[in-house]
Amino acid sequence: MGILSSMYTGFTGIQGQGEALAVYGDNISNAATTGFKVARPEFKDAVAKSLNGMGSSMATGRGTKLGNVRTVFSQGTLTQTESPTDLAITGNGFFALDGVEGRSYTRDGSFHFDKEGKLVNSTGEKVLGFQADESGKITSKMGALSIDRAIIDARGTKNVQLFANLDSRADASIKFDPKNPDKTSHFATGVTVHDTNGAAHAVTVYFNKVDGQNWEWKAMAKGEEIEGGKPGELIQQASGKLTFNEEGKLAEQSIDSSEWNFNKGSKQGQKIDFSFGKDIKAGGDGLQVTQYGANAEAYKTIQDGYSSGSIGSLKFDDNGCLVAMYTNGEQVTVGQVALAKFESPEDLMKTGGNKYKETRTSGQPTIGSPLSGGRGQISSKSLEASATDIANEFINLMQSQRNFQANSKVISVGDELLGEVINLKRT
Repeated sequence: MGILSSMYTGFTGIQGQGEALAVYGDNISNAATTGFKVARPEFKDAVAKSLNGMGSSMATGRGTKLGNVRTVFSQGTLTQTESPTDLAITGNGFFALDGVEGRSYTRDGSFHFDKEGKLVNSTGEKVLGFQADESGKITSKMGALSIDRAIIDARGTKNVQLFANLDSRADASIKFDPKNPDKTSHFATGVTVHDTNGAAHAVTVYFNKVDGQNWEWKAMAKGEEIEGGKPGELIQQASGKLTFNEEGKLAEQSIDSSEWNFNKGSKQGQKIDFSFGKDIKAGGDGLQVTQYGANAEAYKTIQDGYSSGSIGSLKFDDNGCLVAMYTNGEQVTVGQVALAKFESPEDLMKTGGNKYKETRTSGQPTIGSPLSGGRGQISSKSLEASATDIANEFINLMQSQRNFQANSKVISVGDELLGEVINLKRT
């Protein structure tokens, strides 16, 4: 009977709109949930009954049903925080987590370090990333991001680079006297180097012009810091030559000797390479150290040694790299956050706790570094806010309410008509 069918049709509408109300209510309740993505109910009409057999266009519907609740992965706004381990993704991708329930994925970047030095979320699941080698270079090895090097070992200086100009107008008749270097050199500059134990030593490099295009340099250290040296005297530990062309560019350089014998337990015969840039003979431009007709001046000195140090602070850069900053001024890249990308993220399964699981229809994740392969960018000291639009959800809520009321009227009308049919027997 059509009347009974209409009542059932109205019931399917009430049932479907009730489920829609639950979806919109869940969106509203998660308006303050970090990384939350709103859901959208998608309805389908129920199987229709053909009036004229197979293939007929004359059919009557049998109501509606909730076909799917689809997650809409729109970008949430970023909110600033004070924690350096708070991360937000702008664009595509999910953080990958490892926990007791296996691999899961999230947009919630509220992370912190646990007592073992591993980066975890609020429920203790480990954040996955790419590991760095001893030199700080990111590798393809994937695992839990952690701080394993609370202390960085001391490193003796191996290379020193100098950037300077030597005055071409200098008088070449002045001869260098190691007992009175300040008054018998054309130019001097200081640099701090580290012995093999990491101790810092002040070294002075003296320059003397030999003739129109040739210079000599000598690096000297304090006698009280050199094995067998005497306090108050300077002892030569390295020397070399520089040759310039007619344009004042460095044409060639050489090191005659470089053996450093610092005392107090450091390794004897320490090799320190003094570089004045890539000269023309080696295929360079010869502009790091020049001989121009201007006052001699040192622009910059760089050396690669350092003392030991402990972790002072941590930070993430825009590439998602975790950088440890040590008390000795060194910065070491520890690892890089990995981002997982899905071909159909809407088909991921919500598991609660702001997490998702892979499904057959979502496809397998492709995991890579941020800003690669269409993946998004990482922002530190930021969290992605909920994507819930309160105004829009209230409109959806009211619309669903009206639909619920309309379907209840269908049942009421069907009930009245059924009552009329029953009353036919009484007349």
